[in-house]
Amino acid sequence: MRRTFVPLACAALISSLAQAQSSGSVSPVAPDVQVSQASVAVPAAVAPQITPQAPSQVAPLNLRSAVDTAMAQNPALRAAAAELDANDGTVRQAGLIPNPVLGVDQEDVKSGTRVTTVQLSQTLEMGGKRAARVDVAQRGKDIAALDLVARRADVRASAIQAFFDALTAQERVKVVEESLRIANSGADAATRRVTAGKVSPTEETRARVAASTARIDLRQAQAEASAALRALSAVMGVPDGSIQRLDGNVDALPVAPSAPDIMARLPDAPAVRRALLEVQRAQATYGLARANGVPNVTVGVGARRAQEIGRNQPVFSVSVPLPLFDRNQGTQLEALRRRDAAQATAQAEELRLRSELLQMSDLLQARKEEVEALRREVLPGAQSAYEAAKTGFELGKFSFLDALDAQRTWLQVRSQYFTAVAQVHRTAAEIDRQLGTTTADRP
Repeated sequence: MRRTFVPLACAALISSLAQAQSSGSVSPVAPDVQVSQASVAVPAAVAPQITPQAPSQVAPLNLRSAVDTAMAQNPALRAAAAELDANDGTVRQAGLIPNPVLGVDQEDVKSGTRVTTVQLSQTLEMGGKRAARVDVAQRGKDIAALDLVARRADVRASAIQAFFDALTAQERVKVVEESLRIANSGADAATRRVTAGKVSPTEETRARVAASTARIDLRQAQAEASAALRALSAVMGVPDGSIQRLDGNVDALPVAPSAPDIMARLPDAPAVRRALLEVQRAQATYGLARANGVPNVTVGVGARRAQEIGRNQPVFSVSVPLPLFDRNQGTQLEALRRRDAAQATAQAEELRLRSELLQMSDLLQARKEEVEALRREVLPGAQSAYEAAKTGFELGKFSFLDALDAQRTWLQVRSQYFTAVAQVHRTAAEIDRQLGTTTADRP
């Protein structure tokens, strides 16, 4: 009966499992077929892969969203954060004391005359070596933390620069599209005038050439805009093609920092702070070199078993190296000179950064003045001249060359304006990168 019951029970179990799978429900798995979690678990040593998340494209991407996404998903920031975490292990390792040493010594191999000694030795570090090692490791951790701050400032400035580069390229596409529309309109007007017999067919040929040139310029501008969007996607850490439109005002210029403002913020610049931390690390390295010149003391305790006398004897030992020749004097001299070099490098870095920032501030102010002049004076004048030439050409008062020259001048001025605006934002982003600005967003 038992032989009959077992197959029937298995058949019933298989039938119930099949019905549960067909109905979409989840049934508990029998213990003999349960899948072990260890067989499918991800190994702990493998770091989780972070899939870049693209910002929502329901609305156009604005500057704040671009910066926030870059600060959250840029791979370089994750690398700098991992480097900082790695320094925790360095500091921990530097604070560990040496391991004790267990030794076994045996004299003779005959059982009657054999002497066996078992001893446990411990090295006592003298001269503050462990504290000096921890100090050096802590200075390295401080530098890694500052590198993370500098990387954040670099990513933020790169995101701002890439955003305005893409926004400017987007505006250039609009300008070239307007240029193509104007060129096609001029070609149509030239065709009508040739048909009416008012101008020679050469005017129509020139108009068609201008329209073809405008189409080539449009394709080039579109390619540059696509490249700028790819660069922005790379900085933000999102897939290519996830950014389609940008929302921003390219005419909103950043504020140029004054010389007193730069001088006040210069001590907090990442490059200056890092140079000073290098001086502190060099000083800590010199302290470690001096500590390593002090000899360590090794003490030991154990027992000796001599078969001839038939009893155990306690054994104590103390050993100290004699610093007659090697007192680590060469390493101390090297560390001392490296400290002097680090101090000189810190001074040179501050002078270099001060000069570059003041030059960039003057350059930013000059470029802002150029943009303002183009916006107030040059652009309106070029547009007015073009409209007058266009109207005169349509009325037959000007030749097509005059209208084409006025159109080319107006479009060149607009292109120059957007180039100047891009340079303003690029210079401002570079100043932010050097000063380590990471909090206040520019408009």
